[in-house]
Amino acid sequence: MRSTLEKARKNPASMKAKILDVARRIFGEYGFHGTTTRMIAREVGIDISTLHYHWGDKNDLYEAVVMDVNNDLGKQLLKVEKVVHGSSLEERLKISIDMMTDYLFDHPEISNLVRLHYFSRTRNEVDIDFKVPEFSGDIARAMDLTKDAKHPSPRAMMEVMSIMHGMHCFVSGENAFRPMLNLNRRKYIEMVKETLNFIFIPAFVFREGKKRKGGDRPLSKTVKEKKAGKIKKS
Repeated sequence: MRSTLEKARKNPASMKAKILDVARRIFGEYGFHGTTTRMIAREVGIDISTLHYHWGDKNDLYEAVVMDVNNDLGKQLLKVEKVVHGSSLEERLKISIDMMTDYLFDHPEISNLVRLHYFSRTRNEVDIDFKVPEFSGDIARAMDLTKDAKHPSPRAMMEVMSIMHGMHCFVSGENAFRPMLNLNRRKYIEMVKETLNFIFIPAFVFREGKKRKGGDRPLSKTVKEKKAGKIKKS
């Protein structure tokens, strides 16, 4: 499958590449179970036998789509990491959010595919998966949340996934959210970035500041007793 995918990407004008591009979009719209190879073939303008000749069955084509998305995300994350290297935490967050938000809005099928793959009621039976742990580790390292991208802490992973989940939701929900907010696309994307910055940057910067001052102060005895419910209200 990898060699077939490489052939398609080396020749963007080939029939293999055309089928793959349409498959990414349709799988992103309808998910694995909601998509048929006939739908993809009809959209490309070919018969079903031609699609099967180039990509095999639906599972094979979906596997190629997931691999293709993994490759694209990996390349984009490398670009982000190079740009943010050496910057302050606040700058790293701003740049990462800006670059990844623009990228996902340019390729909305990625957010749709990720969300349908993980959150749909009927998961597909394809063995291959999106490289969420690997990518989360790469992002965590770029943001300086971890030194070891291969073994980030659960907390660092969760923090990265919360940011990416926010991006994916705003991208996938554009057709519902943008009319609701009465915004054109450019303004909507700007507001998504502002919102993500507003939610995440203060929290990360505040925690970094606390780390420099020696971390969280231990709770006083009175506060501990209140949390435990040992002090009655007067």
